[in-house]
Amino acid sequence: MPRVAQVEPLTTARVLRGPFDYAVSEDVGIGSILVVPFGKQELTGVVTGIKDESEHALSAPIEVREETVPPALVALALWISDQYASTPARCLSLVLPPTGARAKTRLWATAARRPAPDERLTDGQRALLAGLPAPAGDDLGALRRLEGRGLVTIAPQAERRAPRHTSVGAAGRGLPPLTAEQAAALEDIAAAPRDDRILLHGVTGSGKTEVYLRAAAVTLERGQGVLVLVPEIALTPQIVARFAERFGETVAVLHSGLSAGERYDEWRRLRSGEARVCVGPRSAVFAPMEDVGLVIVDEEHDATYKNEGDPRYDARRVAMRRARAEGALLIAGSATPRPEAVFSLRRLRLPFRVDGQEMPPVELIDMRQAPRVLHPQTAEALADSRKAIVLLNRRGWSNFLTCRTCGHVWMCPNCDVSLVLHRSGGFLACHHCGHRETVPDTCTECGSVSLVRHGTGTERLADELAGVGEVFRLDADTKDPGGMLAAFQAAPRGVLVGTQVVAKGHDFPDVDLGVVVDADATLRFPDFRAEERTFALVTQLAGRAGRGSAGGHVMVQTITPDARALVLAAAHDADGFLDGELARRRALRYPPYSTLIRIVCGAPDAASAHVAAAAVREGLGALSRDTMGPAPLFRLRGRERSQLVIKARERSVAVKAVRDAVDAVARDKAHRGVTLSVDVDPQ
Repeated sequence: MPRVAQVEPLTTARVLRGPFDYAVSEDVGIGSILVVPFGKQELTGVVTGIKDESEHALSAPIEVREETVPPALVALALWISDQYASTPARCLSLVLPPTGARAKTRLWATAARRPAPDERLTDGQRALLAGLPAPAGDDLGALRRLEGRGLVTIAPQAERRAPRHTSVGAAGRGLPPLTAEQAAALEDIAAAPRDDRILLHGVTGSGKTEVYLRAAAVTLERGQGVLVLVPEIALTPQIVARFAERFGETVAVLHSGLSAGERYDEWRRLRSGEARVCVGPRSAVFAPMEDVGLVIVDEEHDATYKNEGDPRYDARRVAMRRARAEGALLIAGSATPRPEAVFSLRRLRLPFRVDGQEMPPVELIDMRQAPRVLHPQTAEALADSRKAIVLLNRRGWSNFLTCRTCGHVWMCPNCDVSLVLHRSGGFLACHHCGHRETVPDTCTECGSVSLVRHGTGTERLADELAGVGEVFRLDADTKDPGGMLAAFQAAPRGVLVGTQVVAKGHDFPDVDLGVVVDADATLRFPDFRAEERTFALVTQLAGRAGRGSAGGHVMVQTITPDARALVLAAAHDADGFLDGELARRRALRYPPYSTLIRIVCGAPDAASAHVAAAAVREGLGALSRDTMGPAPLFRLRGRERSQLVIKARERSVAVKAVRDAVDAVARDKAHRGVTLSVDVDPQ
């Protein structure tokens, strides 16, 4: 019998809101994916509800897709739309199966019956039968003849396109003994109610991953699924290796680096229940698993969990919502947890390294009188080290290029930022929009050949360290991060130079030195999280050193050696930092004691952007008292921008007011050509 499906067409238009009614058959339910007529278009849509009747004359879908989305993920997508002031269509697109690929099949031959003793067969035919089951390749003709005699069955079978991953770091350890602290944490986790939310606060090297693995094993024994989120899959491949080693083929990996076919096959294995563990970055929070019993968020402090495009969801908050909705236990782990996590989650401690080693000493190097990028003490330590990791949070060769004669600075034509010099590629690049141009020989303004490079990036630093030994560079310009990490691991000696990615979760026991160059860079950001990020960066890099029997130490170059974040990081005093940071945020009413919402209006000209932002503020009503701006932002990708920032006491009330005000401006023809973006909990 026909019934009515409520369908959200997947359109990008902000002002178009569903759902819309369509007449469907009984086999269509919540989570079904349809192709529907929509005006003069044919659009993909997702069924978000079912009802018995409609007051409208209804059209029927053009197509009902084979794949479906779990109803729990449909509900999660609608929650994201509500929480992040986005649209249902944009959020539902997050939970759909990968596009552009279908199941790959291959003909397989299996024995249908045994040949009778008197049945005539050639030696080749007997050999074929003895080798079954097998793919029907070059022998297809011979197998077809055997099929005609009823001896063989030939049928298509799905063939998995399995992802390949470079295994980097310490894997293959088997089942290690637990420390007393790990055992106590696991005992607490085992007794926790299924909807509990736990922060596993453990120093680097304290064995958080082993706790995850043991908790996952218990969850799988109960017949439930496990979801594991990591910051960046290409940079933390050892956790994939650890889970795959422990749980084998039941582990699936989802991330954007897979081919379309690999991603589709992993998605289907998770949807069918063949795979019960999913490991991946933030988008893996939408893995199509049912009956999830455990959600793990590794390195929960990492800012990459925040999505930069609409919808601007935070995968940590989404993971928490998914765990609560499915009655699953949530474990978030970090050596440097966010103040928000300490405030909202129940904390378990792992205060010691599993190998019994002390945390490496951290030395603050005063750079106020140093004439070069590297202090002489730092250069000497690098020359004496076996393996070192050097962090400089700027990529490229130099920060910017100027003309010594007239002072001209090479700027991006699309953004109000200077271009960064990349000498190895021979180009200047904008790190915001991607614009590139060839490095000039003369000044385009005055013709002078006196061009000066300012500042140092990872490319230049790697070049300067070439005399120390083999140098490996890891930053956003590195083509194969996993391969670079594997090469560093295999080298008997070497220096790994890179941006903050070098501090993320790597486990190299033979690293005996960590160096932070220009530790003040993150402290200079006009951001209330600047101290938190600096503390985390130094602490995380310190955790990469001294994991082996030889021990290690860390050198932090700074022009502010008395800075609170650096002093506490050098002392490995996470509690002191977190206590002070929470007190500061409470006094200034920053998260977790408020909710921040950022609204950005973009337009071809500054006046239109400002007028639209002012209209949004006017539409906020009483909330405008808690709003800063409109204020101009630097031009980005050819668009002038104006922004508002709201510091709200009540999250849900503020988000609703923002959504209503933004939608009203988006519908107003007076602001045609203006783009509006909403970022709840901006990072």
